[in-house]
This record gives sequence, structure tokens and C-alpha cells, in this order.
Amino acid sequence: MTSWATRFRLRQYAKASLWIVPLFGLVLGVALAEAASAVDGASWLPRTWNYSASTASSVLSSVVGAMIALLGFVVTIGVLVIQQATGTLSPRYMRLWYRDRLQKAVLATFTGTFAFAYTLLRSIETDSVPNLGVTLAGIAVSASLLLLLIYLNRFTHNLRPVAIADIVGRLGEQVLDHAAARVRSGAASDGAPGTPAPVTRIRTGRGGVIQAFDASGMVSLAARHDCVFVLAASVGDFVPPGGTVVEIHGGTSAPDPRRVTGLLALGPERTIEQDPAFALRILVDIAIRALSPAVNDPTTAVQVLNHVEAFLYAVGRVGLRGRYVLADDRGRPRLVLPGRSWEDYLELAVTEIRDYGASSVQVCRRLRALLEGLLTTLPEACGPALRAELGLLDRAVDSAFADAPSHAVALTPDPQGIGGRHRRGGAPGGSPPRLRP
Repeated sequence: MTSWATRFRLRQYAKASLWIVPLFGLVLGVALAEAASAVDGASWLPRTWNYSASTASSVLSSVVGAMIALLGFVVTIGVLVIQQATGTLSPRYMRLWYRDRLQKAVLATFTGTFAFAYTLLRSIETDSVPNLGVTLAGIAVSASLLLLLIYLNRFTHNLRPVAIADIVGRLGEQVLDHAAARVRSGAASDGAPGTPAPVTRIRTGRGGVIQAFDASGMVSLAARHDCVFVLAASVGDFVPPGGTVVEIHGGTSAPDPRRVTGLLALGPERTIEQDPAFALRILVDIAIRALSPAVNDPTTAVQVLNHVEAFLYAVGRVGLRGRYVLADDRGRPRLVLPGRSWEDYLELAVTEIRDYGASSVQVCRRLRALLEGLLTTLPEACGPALRAELGLLDRAVDSAFADAPSHAVALTPDPQGIGGRHRRGGAPGGSPPRLRP
């Protein structure tokens, strides 16, 4: 029986794969061609669907050639997307682009239509023509072209940095909401357990980034052995070979270390499935790439900050803690998880953008509007960290703008960076900054 971690890695591979769905399309195309050949000569087919052998061969040969050419065109687009993502966006975004369902549907349609037409070609004889199949091949080509147009429209719009920031921000908020709901539903009522020194330390052999873990499986396994599991690292942390991943406290018997490590998935890089901070990491990467001297596009950084503010608002409303305790069905603590604090998320969101954009009036003004807006809309518990970041921003502005007029302009909060309405305290009426319904 495969472990949870192995199944997780297989799911990740399947989601990121660009050949599995097209392979299904290829097989389906062959099956449909055989079915169309089987009903050839049926009396209910319209007379206008009758073709000569030469016409049918020409049509199907053209379809085969067209599908091969369109497949090459889509591959070319894919190469351009990779160049765009690694050059002006963030290489981390590629993990999300590989999973796009529309792209896989387009490839599957092309390969399926190719297999359908190619299979029908061998059944054409002088006195036997697959009339239904030839007509269906024309319909499939029309559907393929329509999907291609939708695909081009989508990626020409969604390859803009701001559009990608919106997609990543939405996904990060979904992961955050799901994680918060999971913690609320399984939280122990009596808080963190008073556990003794760890009885067993579970270490990893090959090392890697913690991509995800099976919380339910860990709680069940800990309850079976009457012990408490304590994760030694957070999702997204790199654990070196031989590093401790789980500490086992108490227990009537020691669980099999392979069972425990089989509930944690380690890999070469972070994923977004259980790591909302990774979404914020991608947003910041896009912003600081726009602020690099090679690109010099502070307006893009300001637009990305809109989505960073919305994400930070969602984080601040969750109510983060340093660690979380999950309980079994009887309410006994079984799993202790390290958590990221509000300060961790805020530092990740603004530190590098402030450092790289300190010389940009536009970025400084938008950052101040962001911090002051969050001060107004978030609970007071988030206030100290926000005020500390405002102090760091003040010092960055003092260093970058020596003359008094430029200094005063850079200190002015502006939700648009430059050209927006000057206001302090966030959105009118103290309403939270929302980019999405």
C-alpha cells in the first residue's frame, strides 16, 4: 500500500503534467474513430454526409496535418510563456501555469482529433468510406479552433503581471481559508498539551522542502499509539538530510517511523497546496522583479501591492498563532503544528519591496497607504507590527530623499502611488480594502 506522501507526489505530478490528459485524448480519438467506422452505412445518416474516397482521404489528411501544426503552435506559445515567466515575472509561477486546465483541454482536443482522423484514414477504400467519421472530423476541427481562440484570448490577457497577481492572490486566500477552517474544526479545547521531553525523534533520510502533510492521518496515528506528534518544521521549510521532522511525546507504543514520514511529503521546492505564504512569496517576487534596474517598472509593483494588501487583510482577519494543537475525536491533543505569525507574513510582504523600491516615490507612497489602511481595518493586535513597518519606511524615505520637497512628497500616502486621492486611514468609512467580491 502506498503512503500518503507518495500519493501526494503522484497527484502533484499529474496536476503539473502536460502529457497525461493529451494521452487520454489520443486514446479517446482512436476509440471514437472505431465507433464511427462501426456505424458506417447506417440508413439514418443524411445523404449530404456521403463522400467519395478521394474527398474523404483529402479531408482527413488535411485534418491530420492541421492538428500537428496546431500542436507545434501551442508548444511555441508554451516556450514563450516560460521565457516571459522566468524573465519578467517569477519562476515560481510556472508550477501554477503547468496546471492550467484549459491548456490541457486544448492539447487533448488536438491530439484526439489527430488520432481520430489518422485512424479513419486506414478504413477508407474505394467502395467503403466512413462518412460519419469524416463529418465528425470536421466538427472536431471546428471545436479545436474555437478552443485555440479561447486559449489565445486567455493567455494574452492573463500573462500580464497584474493578472497573474490576481490569480495567485485568489489561490493563496483559498488555501488560507481552508487551513483556517481545518484548524478551527480540529482544535483542542484545552490548548497546548503539557508534553514531556520527546521520546522519539523522526528524522528524514533524503531531506527536502516540506510540501504538505496529512493532518487527519497524523491525528489518527497519534491516537492509535496514545501519543502526541509535534512537527519540528513548518510547511515550506527545508529540512536537511538527517533533520528532525516529527517529535513523538509519550505514547504506549512507538509508531513505525516509516508510517510517520509517509504522512509528510518532501520535495525539491515549495507548493501552494498547504502553504499560503508561498502565494505571497510569488506576489513579492513579481513586484521586486518589476523594481529591478533591468525592468524599472514601479507602476507594476504598485499594482501588485494592491493584491498584497488584500492578501494581508485576509491574513490579519484569520487570527494567527505561533502554534496550533489538533485533537482527536475525544478532544485529546494529538498534533502540534508550528504556525506563521502575522509579523512573519507582514515582513515577507513589505520588506523586500521597501528595500528595492525605497528610491521610488510611487512605491513609498503606495506602501504607506497600504500600512495605514491595514492599521485602520485590522484588529489592534496587528497594530504594533504595522507601526514598526511604518517606522522602517520612514527611515528608508529619510535615506533616499534628502531634499525637503521630495521627502514630503514621498511621505504622503497615496493608494495609487502617484495621482491618487491623498488620504490617511485606508478606504473611506474604514471599510476593508477589497479587490474581489
